[in-house]
Amino acid sequence: MSESFRTEQDSMGAIQVPTHALWGAQTQRSIINFSIGKEDIPMQLIYALARIKQAAAIANNRLQILDKKRSDCIVKAANEIAMGLHDDHFPLKVWQTGSGTQTNMNVNEVISNLASQEHNEELGSHSPVHPNDHVNQSQSTNDTFPSAIHIAVVTHITQTLLPELEQLIKSLGEKRQNWKDIVKIGRTHLQDAVPLTLGDEVSAWEDQIATAYSRIKNSLDELYLLPLGGTAVGTGLNAPQNFDKEIVAEINRLTQFPFRPAPNKFAIMASHDGLVNTMSQLKLLAVSLLKIVNDIRLLACGPRAGLAELQLPENEPGSSIMPGKVNPTQCEAMAMVCTQVIGLDTAVALAGSGGHLQMNSYKPLIGFNLLYSIDLLRDACKSCRQAMIEGITPNRLKIKNDLERSLMLITALAPRIGYKKASDIAKMAHKNNISLREAAITLEYVTTEDFDMIINPVSMANPYK
Repeated sequence: MSESFRTEQDSMGAIQVPTHALWGAQTQRSIINFSIGKEDIPMQLIYALARIKQAAAIANNRLQILDKKRSDCIVKAANEIAMGLHDDHFPLKVWQTGSGTQTNMNVNEVISNLASQEHNEELGSHSPVHPNDHVNQSQSTNDTFPSAIHIAVVTHITQTLLPELEQLIKSLGEKRQNWKDIVKIGRTHLQDAVPLTLGDEVSAWEDQIATAYSRIKNSLDELYLLPLGGTAVGTGLNAPQNFDKEIVAEINRLTQFPFRPAPNKFAIMASHDGLVNTMSQLKLLAVSLLKIVNDIRLLACGPRAGLAELQLPENEPGSSIMPGKVNPTQCEAMAMVCTQVIGLDTAVALAGSGGHLQMNSYKPLIGFNLLYSIDLLRDACKSCRQAMIEGITPNRLKIKNDLERSLMLITALAPRIGYKKASDIAKMAHKNNISLREAAITLEYVTTEDFDMIINPVSMANPYK
């Protein structure tokens, strides 16, 4: 069946819009002119824009420039959008105008048409609410779109990523506590080093994630500043005095976050350094996670020809040709996610530096990459935690054997007999494939009793106890 259309008008003239669509002329032009890629504008951005429209309508009414009837229409429609009731009517791609104007107008048009439906008016009639004159009143895309990114990023990080990181930190903390008495050989340069506990090793991972958590959370402070009320270039032209305070107060009520009007709207509209900073903290989380899963991959490599100190859950067959093979697949999935996020950060950094004069024209890319990174990291952390970290067990026999055979235990003897003699013992033991104890006694550098007292892996791993 062929689709039916209605005729809509905008400042450029008439255009055909699908009859069922709640969007209007400007959205339809964007669909035609920017059929690029598969990446749609994230719904989190749409919801944030809807909350801005809702708050603007209330503020404009409070400031007596929008009547109560139109304000109520906008509030009702915008709330429905923010609740996810009309997701199918936001079809635009990320790769559009760099300001996000078409997406801003997409939201304005859907609100206008929802109001028309509510009052039994034709779609596209702009009655009783006009998308520009009423829904977009006291606003510009240049102040609403970056504000929507701030709101969406703060909301998404706080509600999804940070809670998952808390769970990951807790899981690592439990492993640290459970493994605090398992003494093992350390490794530097991927070569044997002095002992530590397996709990110590995990504590490093736990602290890395906890520090990343704090960095990300602290970065949100800068995003609480909103440039709303700056309109086109930051001066506030066409917005009533105190509009910024009124709209931000209403957004705080709707979102329950401590947003505040930016004291210098020019800075936040012309550049997006706060968003670049938050993205960089997501990248640092990815860097930490990549280091951690690479450690786990090394410690679990084997099972018979590698380090094999950790035993990972066996979730699925690892090979189409080698029977019984099991691979560290959660590590590999996380590594790919982290690599992707590091690349997305580079794009955001370049986009942040690419603004010109009073506006940065990479807004959709910045918003998309941030929200995409949050999703990837949240999902990867959850998968890695549930399918791998919670089920890791130590291979105590392998750990014990490697510890007892390590040449670097000789380090504890160096202060007693000197670096040169300690080195002689290690070299002799390695060359002749004998124990450190045998080499030390053969060289007559230390008595059996002194050797047994000093070379104590448990004491070496806990030198201050």
